[in-house]
Amino acid sequence: MTRRKRNSIVLLLLLLSVVVHASPVSDSSKSLSPDEFAAIVRRFHPVVRQAGLRVSVAGAGVQAARGVFDPALTSAGRQKTFDGKLYYSYFNTEVNVPTWYGVELKAGIEEVYGDRVTSEATLGKTSYAGIKLPATSLIFDKRRAQLRQAQEMFSLSEAERNLAVNDLMYEAISAYWSWVKEFYTCRVYSDIVTVSTQRLRQVKTEYVQGLRPAIDTTEALVQLQSFQLQYEGALRDYRNAGLLLATYMWLEEGDAIPWDDGITPSSDAIEREMNIATVEDMLAQAGNSHPKLLALQRKINILNIERKLKVQELLPKLSFNANVLSKGYGMSKQPDAYFLEQNHKVGFDFSMPLFLRQSRGALRASVFKIDQTENEYSLVANQIYNKVKASYNDVVTTGRQIQISGQMLSNYRRMLNGEQIRFNNGESTVFLINSRETKLLEASIKLYDLQTKLRKYHAGLLWATGSLY
Repeated sequence: MTRRKRNSIVLLLLLLSVVVHASPVSDSSKSLSPDEFAAIVRRFHPVVRQAGLRVSVAGAGVQAARGVFDPALTSAGRQKTFDGKLYYSYFNTEVNVPTWYGVELKAGIEEVYGDRVTSEATLGKTSYAGIKLPATSLIFDKRRAQLRQAQEMFSLSEAERNLAVNDLMYEAISAYWSWVKEFYTCRVYSDIVTVSTQRLRQVKTEYVQGLRPAIDTTEALVQLQSFQLQYEGALRDYRNAGLLLATYMWLEEGDAIPWDDGITPSSDAIEREMNIATVEDMLAQAGNSHPKLLALQRKINILNIERKLKVQELLPKLSFNANVLSKGYGMSKQPDAYFLEQNHKVGFDFSMPLFLRQSRGALRASVFKIDQTENEYSLVANQIYNKVKASYNDVVTTGRQIQISGQMLSNYRRMLNGEQIRFNNGESTVFLINSRETKLLEASIKLYDLQTKLRKYHAGLLWATGSLY
């Protein structure tokens, strides 16, 4: 084990806040609270890291898309000399500056020499400054579309990351409370085995004294063996639940944390109060910030940008070029109307498909894609709405069940205590004691089951609103 890995494990153990309390596994154990567990998952789980890397990739995509607006410096030269004669020598350097609205500013120098240059070339040194104006692309063009789509992709990757973390945290928190439930179930069986062992000793003593028939010792032994059998099953389930929980716990270096059966839930985990907002607030939160809805909205935005670009492609292509020329490598004087009239280079380009079938087909396809995604958005929004209400009902109903179950547990305990007094006075039987004890055991396990279910349902409610990330 490397020193860095050992240090990470030490830091983890410090996070676990060591406490000592009764445990079905050991007398001294390390406790793991819900907040500590959630912090470990959010910080180190591979799914969280992978989702973060996807956001980083999208951020790099935005940077790359901004590159289409970077100024560019180009330079080119050609020369031909044959049989001692200089046919031509061309040299040109130009700086091009794209702008947001599609207009390109440019400036450059040109040097032309030779006996066989083209008729359009100007011999000697020339400088120029000009502009390229795409008249039909001033409102929108492909470069702006690429940048805006890259920005939307970045926001989409953030929403998808939050969605992945939201799903992961729900699974992890559910596993945590399943582990807590198995822990308390195991402890209940451990306690009842201890009580049954003491009762068996008492019944054997009373049998030796002639106060109990021999069959009572057998009945007490069978009850103890039944509880021992159930305890072994509960201990197995508790340990397996711990191993499942360990799959969500990782170190900073990307190594899985080796599970320790000595780790137990914090003593106050199951008694912590939960702050639950009204269902109206939950629905509003889900509608405004659920990662899945945000992701679909980003997809709609990307498709709308594509549709806007397709509309632009229906227009004819028209662009103008204008350059001011000057001899030498600099303007000879301040340009005025006469200078511009005598020293310029202008031109235009125009093109238009006659039938526009390709552009019209692409536009129709983009509109259909938007309709599909908007329909998906409506469907998902309705599913989220109903899921939030159903999860809220689960929380409220389970809370009421816990109150009733707690009252039942108190009554079963009172009945067992009364039966125990009668048993000690010789007025009851082992059968009745066993019956009361079994009911109390079932009620205790049921209460722990409901208490942990309530935490799961609460996590499910937060998951349904998309707020677990």
